[in-house]
Amino acid sequence: MRLLLLEDAEDVAEAVARSFSRRGDAVDHAGTVADALDLIAVQAYDVAILDIELPDGSGTDVLRALRDAGTATHVLMLTARTKVDDRVSALDGGADDYLVKPFDLRELQARVRALIRRVGETKSSVVEFGDIVFDPRQCAVQVQGAAVPLTRREFSLLEIMLAERGRVIPKDRIFERMFSFNDEEVGVNAVETYIARLRRKLEGSQVSIRTLRGLGYQLVAER
Repeated sequence: MRLLLLEDAEDVAEAVARSFSRRGDAVDHAGTVADALDLIAVQAYDVAILDIELPDGSGTDVLRALRDAGTATHVLMLTARTKVDDRVSALDGGADDYLVKPFDLRELQARVRALIRRVGETKSSVVEFGDIVFDPRQCAVQVQGAAVPLTRREFSLLEIMLAERGRVIPKDRIFERMFSFNDEEVGVNAVETYIARLRRKLEGSQVSIRTLRGLGYQLVAER
């Protein structure tokens, strides 16, 4: 999952980015509205976490830009406890949810997972596919009832592929959702490396990753 974080408080931004990065998500941080607008102009995001009060404007300006562009990005606004009007305005402007400062990082992660689940098939965060059980809340994966240890990148890759299971996902799209702009030293061919590693972890299960040359990868389960 790739996230945009708009937050000018460096300590808050570092804590949020670190908490999501630990589970394998890619986070691009912007400290100003201008920087955030530059980022959404060149990159699509699964979720945008936007503070409202910024030095050069409001996070609602970024929200408006996302909605005017017709993007499917889920938006969660960060608001001050006393700013009820800001919360109402953000929701009326197309935000999906809001969280009042100060907040617990666990609640922020839970709310982001809930936004992603809105396009899924179930209210449960646990995904079952073939003989795989995937629990994003616990960052845990089981194959045939046995726990399978995954690195954070492998976990992120499996999460991406499970979200579009059965569909062909281009390599470039996987890359964009796994890595942030800070991962400058990583090339798109890194996807092949992580695909190979994840395949090894799934050996013996009903689930496999198909390579469709020139098209991408597809996660499938035996019937």
